[in-house]
Amino acid sequence: MKTSRIPGFYNMTVDERRNLLNEMHTFTEEEATNLFSTVPLSTDTADKMIENVIGTFPLPLGLGLNFLINGKEYVVPMAVEEPSVVASASYIAKIVRNAGGFTTEATERIMIGQIQVVGSPDIDAAKAALEKEKESLIEDANAAYPSLVARGGGAEDLEVRVLNGESNSKYGQMLVVHLYVNTCDAMGANIINTMVESLAPTVEVLTKGKVYLRILSNYADKCLARSRCVIPPSLLETGEYTGEEVRDGIVHAFEFAASDPYRAVTHNKGIMNGIDPVVIATGNDWRAVEAGAHAYAARDGQYGSMTTWSTDVSGNLVGELELPMSVGSVGGSTQVHSMSKIAYSMLDIESAQELAQVIVTVGLAQNLGALKALVTDGIQKGHMALHSRSVAIAAGASGEMIDIIAEQLIKEKQIRVGKAKELVEQNIK
Repeated sequence: MKTSRIPGFYNMTVDERRNLLNEMHTFTEEEATNLFSTVPLSTDTADKMIENVIGTFPLPLGLGLNFLINGKEYVVPMAVEEPSVVASASYIAKIVRNAGGFTTEATERIMIGQIQVVGSPDIDAAKAALEKEKESLIEDANAAYPSLVARGGGAEDLEVRVLNGESNSKYGQMLVVHLYVNTCDAMGANIINTMVESLAPTVEVLTKGKVYLRILSNYADKCLARSRCVIPPSLLETGEYTGEEVRDGIVHAFEFAASDPYRAVTHNKGIMNGIDPVVIATGNDWRAVEAGAHAYAARDGQYGSMTTWSTDVSGNLVGELELPMSVGSVGGSTQVHSMSKIAYSMLDIESAQELAQVIVTVGLAQNLGALKALVTDGIQKGHMALHSRSVAIAAGASGEMIDIIAEQLIKEKQIRVGKAKELVEQNIK
């Protein structure tokens, strides 16, 4: 039976982890070669993905373990260079799994396309004309992408907004048409851009204005994913800290981020530490997800915490994360990059909605890991212990010497390259 609970995985060698993974998942010969090779993305493939290619830039690929989401086991591929991210997410997932796991849900896959209209002689008349032809415009948009309609998606609604309506605005008045499109399992950028571009000539005729931008919005506030966990205090006990002390510290840390943008930015960066690696591993657009997430954190007029942490009537810690999640499980790099295809195989997901729910869950777990560390021993204790290996490598250590130097750095509490170089020279002598 598939499980994400693999005790001692971090203590195994890379080869031992690969062998175990191969037993858990039935990889084809090609998948195994791509997964376990030094450079899984060929230069030829890379040259077809972007311009001016000179090579590839690999990232470490780790596995987020212990995730139990809606009763289903998930082994989560995470591509990231920062130490402690994978370990922290896996550690928290283990705690939450002992509390029953995460529960998640997602809205429909509705993405937004925008058409900007300027120079209409009568803004109100132009808006009325567009609203009158709403159904016709939706039909025309779907005619531009019939294959999406055949899959059960397509344009579903249209809204017209007036921007800079005040007479004292320093910018000119403009109309903005929002086309709402169900993109099914695709992220939908190309689909939406094709649709709104097809509508531009008609929109110009109806508004007697000039269309400039016609492009999707990465603020996908109608394409949301949510994750939630409820944790008894007893599972939060850490060293000399009681579970109740840890719980209360986490709630106060959340309140800090919710009240102060200076703290919120760092708080939310920690959430994205968990989200981005999964988005990258699955070949999705992490810049779009980042932009939408941060915009959503400011939707009430002040930038604040993406997560919410509270205490319920039973004294449990309750964590929630809701974010726009414009990811796809088909199209784009998801089907081009060999490692992305393998990531989907390991995740064993059935839809973009399911992928979105997994991603926000990892973000929630990562946030809890950071907050728990901050309110107890501090973030540096665990982070720098893992960072010590990178410092040892940067100082020239290799093979078994890496662990020897790393352990010495931790023992002497001097995790810096200069000290590591001294230790490397001593070991060489």
